[in-house]
Amino acid sequence: MTIAEAADSRQTVNFPPGTAFIDGRFCPIAEATISVLGWGFLRSDATYDVVHVWNGRFFRLDRHLDRFLKSVAKLRMTLPFGREELISVLRECVKRSQFTNAYVEMICTRGMSPTFNRDPRDAKNRFIAFAIPFGWIANEEQRRRGLSIVISKIPRIPPQSVDPTVKNYHWLDLVQGMFEAYERGAENVVLVDMAGSVTEGPGFNVFAVSRGHVVTPGTGVLEGITRQSALDLCRELGADARVATLSADALRNAEEVFITSTAGGIMPVTRVDGSPIGDGLPGGFTKRIVELYWAKHSDPAWSTEV
Repeated sequence: MTIAEAADSRQTVNFPPGTAFIDGRFCPIAEATISVLGWGFLRSDATYDVVHVWNGRFFRLDRHLDRFLKSVAKLRMTLPFGREELISVLRECVKRSQFTNAYVEMICTRGMSPTFNRDPRDAKNRFIAFAIPFGWIANEEQRRRGLSIVISKIPRIPPQSVDPTVKNYHWLDLVQGMFEAYERGAENVVLVDMAGSVTEGPGFNVFAVSRGHVVTPGTGVLEGITRQSALDLCRELGADARVATLSADALRNAEEVFITSTAGGIMPVTRVDGSPIGDGLPGGFTKRIVELYWAKHSDPAWSTEV
């Protein structure tokens, strides 16, 4: 490809509809740009959070804001404004986009040093937000029949190196796992820790249901907001839900498996490593918790009007 052809290809990129907030102004998604020298781009030095809007209501917005603000503080970054102004920016992104259902992301990057040195204390942090149409980890067919996933032998980045409770873009291990899943004829992947226990997948937590007990991994994972929602709903349904070590064999031999994510909610898994879970169909408990999860989107205790 020539330089001219590369320039022409830039003009053919189809950006999704939506609105961004960057450098203190709102703009269409296609006009939101970052510097190639920013440490968020060069070093993945950033944290972010994603809240979704469904039927015109933010779902568990306060929980997402709590986690985002804690993550910003843990990375020794600062935002240009407080919590209420942050809410106003997110609302305005959605309103300008005119979405009823949306995927709304807030980001704080290290930014870059005005003098281009390597001292992170000199960097001017940068805040970005955007709203685009709601997106799903699993498509409609996959949600109906259940996903097929594999357990990769690739270990997730250990929490001693990168704190997984700070939502981050360190995804190279997850991306390599996704390629492994596709090569093995599956649709998604979960990674293990250094001891071989199950951790999480790319953008989702995982749950196993066996003999009335529900288990989700407790270490080496993002403490997902949808994960916590699922734990709350399990208890509302009378199930014994626990955060504990989950072995690969326990996941393979579970009666039901489901995953949780802001990008799709609670979604069934019906095959692990090529073998069916239970009878190979979404299980009864999974169906009940999925139904209850979506019902909560109109509950003022769980959701906030845009």
